[in-house]
Amino acid sequence: MSESVSEPAAAECPTGAAVSVPVTACVLIIGNEILSGRTQDVNLAYLAKTLNEVGIRVMEARVIRDDERAIVDAVNACRVVYDYVFTTGGIGPTHDDITSACIARAFGVPIVRDPEAERLMRVHYGGVGLNAARLKMADVPQGSSLIENPVSSAPGFQIGNVIVLAGVPRILQAMVDGLKGRLRGGETVLSRTVSAFTTESAIAAGLSAVQDRYPQVEIGSYPFARSGRFGTSLVSRSTDADALAAAVDDILALLQGMGVDPIRDDAPSAA
Repeated sequence: MSESVSEPAAAECPTGAAVSVPVTACVLIIGNEILSGRTQDVNLAYLAKTLNEVGIRVMEARVIRDDERAIVDAVNACRVVYDYVFTTGGIGPTHDDITSACIARAFGVPIVRDPEAERLMRVHYGGVGLNAARLKMADVPQGSSLIENPVSSAPGFQIGNVIVLAGVPRILQAMVDGLKGRLRGGETVLSRTVSAFTTESAIAAGLSAVQDRYPQVEIGSYPFARSGRFGTSLVSRSTDADALAAAVDDILALLQGMGVDPIRDDAPSAA
């Protein structure tokens, strides 16, 4: 795969019909504070949901310590496998914010002061408090394009298919919202959820048969407890709306055949 991301390709299936190739992504969550348990990550859920809405499927996520070799190795391993690699964290002003330098090393380019990034930060701080540590956030790998940060001005950046974002959730979300127009996605994955007061073991065999009939639909079962009762949520996901509807109909029929009424049947949504 080249380092620049092209439009999603269309492969040929055995019958000769074109099949959309999924656009894939990996998320690298960078920070010792995540691994220590001091900080709970909330960025992955937001990224996965938002990317799915534009037709990009998160296929893998890793949590990486603040270590140069670990970051470089993870970036280089993932950028040749997935269409996009998103990193979160490690682009702040302190000594342990090493993500930008690590991305530069992964691509074999120098880290440079970006004039536009510096200008934005000078405007934001108005000449007050703009010290060397903060100016470090204007340093990006040579050849990068900036990602706007409307919250605190210090930008993220993209180089090749690697997109580098802040770790602060509010800033990351603002960056991602501004990115949507330049991300190239494939078909949106649709999701429907059917929940019922029944156990996973009671429906396992029947659910397996439904999955076998609809290989293009991902079906997951997730137990829950509510008001002292145990139940199961059955989540079906697919880019094929007709197959999704048929699979859900079979799940509803399975439950009805067991004498179980669903307590929730969501309309299709991106998820």
